[in-house]
Amino acid sequence: MAIETHQSGPRVERPRRMGYELPVGTDPHSVRQRVEAMEILLERSMVIPGINRAVGLDAIIGLVPVVGDIITAVMGAYLIWEAKNLGMPKWKLWRMAGNLAFDSAVGAVPVAGDLFDFLFRSNTRNLKIIKRHLDKHHPVIEQ
Repeated sequence: MAIETHQSGPRVERPRRMGYELPVGTDPHSVRQRVEAMEILLERSMVIPGINRAVGLDAIIGLVPVVGDIITAVMGAYLIWEAKNLGMPKWKLWRMAGNLAFDSAVGAVPVAGDLFDFLFRSNTRNLKIIKRHLDKHHPVIEQ
């Protein structure tokens, strides 16, 4: 928190901005930035020391039985929701839903499912599907 002093009174603490701002628009570029940020958060937000393996909230929250798997499935469903809003074909949406359902079902198995969550990255797979669609139908034009 940043602390500011004012002539008229006590010090006021204001929250600092985080280093990364996400766009709120519905344009393809904004959607790309949001889904990339969500994938990083879910799959690669931190590195396990010693083995240098990137993990995210999907694997960590998934360690909590039942509730953790539900939370990560809902967070993963956000990528599918964004893909639907982009107008992606239904077969791609079903493929993404299958990736998420497979990850959630196997991840729900105690111990073995937690190990599986470290290896199978459904959100990364779904991001690749979205990126391929965006690259084909909404290419980024550099100026």
